[in-house]
Amino acid sequence: MHQPTISNESLAFSIMLVLVAIFISHKEKLSLEKDIIWSTFRAIVQLLIAGYILTYIFHIDHKALTVLLVLFICFNAAWNAKKRSKYLDKLFITALIAITSGTFLTLLVLIITEAIAFTPMQVIPITGMIAGNAMIAVGLCFNNLGQRFNTQQQQIQEMLSLGATPKIASASIIRESIRASLIPTVDSAKTVGIVSLPGMMSGLIFAGVDPLQAVKYQIMVTFMLLATASLSTILAGYLTYVKFYNQRHQLRLDTLNKNTQ
Repeated sequence: MHQPTISNESLAFSIMLVLVAIFISHKEKLSLEKDIIWSTFRAIVQLLIAGYILTYIFHIDHKALTVLLVLFICFNAAWNAKKRSKYLDKLFITALIAITSGTFLTLLVLIITEAIAFTPMQVIPITGMIAGNAMIAVGLCFNNLGQRFNTQQQQIQEMLSLGATPKIASASIIRESIRASLIPTVDSAKTVGIVSLPGMMSGLIFAGVDPLQAVKYQIMVTFMLLATASLSTILAGYLTYVKFYNQRHQLRLDTLNKNTQ
């Protein structure tokens, strides 16, 4: 089957699609023209850099470099996830532990079961997908925890005054925060193949792979996204809730109220 390619000329012409977005922003006075242009420029530069780096890594096929790039992806995912917290600072380490643990455990299962081989061409794209999904889930978990602790201050303090431990007083908040954070991943799994054809499946089909083979890979991707998101959010939830309490097991009202002032 013929492998599709895109010429530089075709790629250059496709930038007209960006001009449509700029025109709409200008016509409707959305004031997004500069953001669209800057985002487009950044996307081009970042993707070109990523392309050259991946070409180099794929060519030398070195396991140590593969692991380093996996860690780099997890590092960036954690850095972006911690920005979602409006109530707590210094959540980078928590995000890094949660995302890296979920990503590495999922990769370990995939490699042990020989679903994928330990080669940069397979490990790095898979890592990008699962770490990116974990980043969104962990970021949502941070945000959900903060909002729920803020709105349920009174109930928590009442439970603490009756002798409940911080873990017991926070149990429902942790549970609901994790649940809300997993909903996008679960909903995506529900609609895959019906509402949307996901990126990996579409990419494989576009590249000329047999559709049924592409489906098998997409099923594997669905499994690993669910696993990584679940592991990462559970770790994030239980590592984060303690930060809303001080050493005397009292709710840190200064942390919760600073965002509402």
